[in-house]
Amino acid sequence: MTDILMPALSPTMEEGVLAKWHVKVGDVVSAGDVIAEIETDKATMEVEAVDEGEITDILVAEGSEGVKVNTPIARLKDEGGAAAPKAAEKPAAKAEEAPKAEAAPVAEAPKAAAAAAPKSDNGERIFSSPLARRIAAQNGVDLKSIKGTGPHGRIVKRDVEGAPKGAAQPASSTATAAAATSGIEPRKAQSLAQMGIPDGSYDLIPLDGMKKAVARRMVDSIQNVPHFPLFIDVEIDQLMAVRAKVNKMLEPQGIKVSVNDFVIKAAALALKMVPEANASYTPEGIAMHHNADVSMAVAIDGGLITPIIKKAETKGLAQIATESKDLAKRARERKLKPEEFQGGTFSVSNLGMFGIKQFTSIINEPQGCIMSVGAGEQRAVVKNGQVVPATVMTVTLTCDHRVVDGATGARFLQAFKPLIEDPVAMLA
Repeated sequence: MTDILMPALSPTMEEGVLAKWHVKVGDVVSAGDVIAEIETDKATMEVEAVDEGEITDILVAEGSEGVKVNTPIARLKDEGGAAAPKAAEKPAAKAEEAPKAEAAPVAEAPKAAAAAAPKSDNGERIFSSPLARRIAAQNGVDLKSIKGTGPHGRIVKRDVEGAPKGAAQPASSTATAAAATSGIEPRKAQSLAQMGIPDGSYDLIPLDGMKKAVARRMVDSIQNVPHFPLFIDVEIDQLMAVRAKVNKMLEPQGIKVSVNDFVIKAAALALKMVPEANASYTPEGIAMHHNADVSMAVAIDGGLITPIIKKAETKGLAQIATESKDLAKRARERKLKPEEFQGGTFSVSNLGMFGIKQFTSIINEPQGCIMSVGAGEQRAVVKNGQVVPATVMTVTLTCDHRVVDGATGARFLQAFKPLIEDPVAMLA
């Protein structure tokens, strides 16, 4: 008999949501078969069986939240093995030893789900998984119009994905919508009450796992990293002209290169020219990275994630464009693997598409630098004593002073600027 444990899908993962089971008691699985979907603060990922045998027990119900890493979630009987007693047959004392959130029998799923599920017009609870509620909120699907196909009629992911999008939902406040997504009822903010802000004058949106993780990492970074910004203006008229020609050539392949793809490529090449900027601080010493693995900031529902273009210095613009589009799409769908968003050596954050002219980003530890890219805009510049128009973009480099001092950061920007202003060199 083998216990199937809640896997750690990243080095920092402590708990997750068991979003969906792909197997049931009595199913026979082989190594490599997908048995479940686990939702972390960053992504929803498939879990594969590592052994073969028969599923004898499902210990954690589909949709259970806060399941700790290494908690038994199911049991597998290998060939010739004896089946363990079912959860319902266990002595009461043993059943009480495991926290309910970590080892809830399938039979208790409706009870666990009911506490957080939305209600129908007649006040009855609508049983649905957290993942189904999140997808419904994102796609504008009314859960009241869906018949669940999960255990005990529960609405699960496949039910919501097959429902018409954009269906009308009952009017609700922001907090109520957030509660439907997260499965947590709106709460009162004690800190606001202490400042004299009355209850009912605001909507409180509960923090999900992603927001908590981002908040924790950003606070740690701003408090622990001695950082400073460097600013530089770059002209991108030639880049825009080259981009238009490149995209025309790539049009038959369905590839479209963005300004950000040029930025990623230029940053990667500049990191190879100034390897001291492609480094991380560790208590044991300064880690000098062999490759420019460029993380790109992608805004997703509920937070931010940084998928990585690995070995970006070795890739052409078309490949970078293809990868960045695919990574951004899967990031928004929360389908990235941990290795696709953890372990970058340098970050690029671009808010130019929102019209932001200039900003300073917080360093994504343990990286030594992050580049903030503003919008390109027409400005008056002086050339050969004449005032002429040019499309100018402001770039900010935030540096960890323990790794990248002012002179090193300046040399990196000196290498980056000509690559952007004369991008033909990147096409070689």
